[in-house]
Amino acid sequence: MKTSRPVGIIGYGAYIPMNRLKASEISRVWGGCAEPIEEKAVASIDEDAVTIAVECARYAIKRAKIDPREIGAIYVGTESKPYAVKPCGTIVAEAIGATPHVTAADYEFACKAGTEAFQACIGLVSSGMVKYAMAIGADTAQGRPADPLEYTVACGGAAFIFTLKSERTLAYLEGSYSYVTDTPDFWRRGLEMYPRHGNRFTGEPAYFRHIIGAAKGLMAELGYGPEDFKYAVFHQPNVKFPVKVAKRLGFSMDAIKPGLIVPYVGNTYAGSTPIGLAATLDVAEPGDRILVVSYGSGAGSDAFSFVVQDAIMEGRPRDLPVSAFIARKRYIDYSLYSRMRGKIHL
Repeated sequence: MKTSRPVGIIGYGAYIPMNRLKASEISRVWGGCAEPIEEKAVASIDEDAVTIAVECARYAIKRAKIDPREIGAIYVGTESKPYAVKPCGTIVAEAIGATPHVTAADYEFACKAGTEAFQACIGLVSSGMVKYAMAIGADTAQGRPADPLEYTVACGGAAFIFTLKSERTLAYLEGSYSYVTDTPDFWRRGLEMYPRHGNRFTGEPAYFRHIIGAAKGLMAELGYGPEDFKYAVFHQPNVKFPVKVAKRLGFSMDAIKPGLIVPYVGNTYAGSTPIGLAATLDVAEPGDRILVVSYGSGAGSDAFSFVVQDAIMEGRPRDLPVSAFIARKRYIDYSLYSRMRGKIHL
């Protein structure tokens, strides 16, 4: 899919909570860990998907140097809404001073809810309906105690502001491609606290099939191959999957390393791919082409090709890059984690 008018990113921001829970601490309570994960980011007791989204949005506005009242759309992609019925988008819009002349809503598609918001914002900007549109992917992921997911699910997010391509935009979009099927690999019914996963469905028929399908579809549409991209960002449900899919598509570890947000802070669900893109923009140079492919259970992937512009040298967040959020940390034990994440119900 290509836009009728070129669209670019004028500002972006990320946020990762300070608290960290070591995998060894989870193993101490529940047993061994099957994944090579050291630790994950955990939201504090006063943090949720909305507060994370607000932090991301504020950083994005700061880097874009725009008046928030000029933002015409704010869409928040998340699967951990603090309210069953009440949008996160309106809270974010109010908090950043974008109300009342703005459209705001929430997007849902498991871990690719954030890139679904990308697609909507890109379309609105390209059509001329709005000058600026903000897409956010943010989550405080939940994992059932003793479940393998508890080692990987984490908290964090990133926000991106889209507008028509100009000398001020940091990177522009060349095209996007979506690949969707009805694959039941991961789900959570109403009133259930924790999600369930289809075990053998989570790999080949779900994650790999959709990411490879979207990536190959986009590259075919644009006439590119892996060698045409300096960087590639893939959804990170764990450490192994993005590395494996990169190799199958023909990318090297050097190409995907910035987007892996090393050291790994966990699967931030809807925030995973957006944070990976933010981390890559933190280090990319003008002219670099970036492949971004999200994945959402249920199942589907969105693929994007962005080309970095000269403005990145002034517009990237030198004060608070993704690496700074990863570096600042405070370790907690499992009992405090259980309390803060509401895992104990009386």
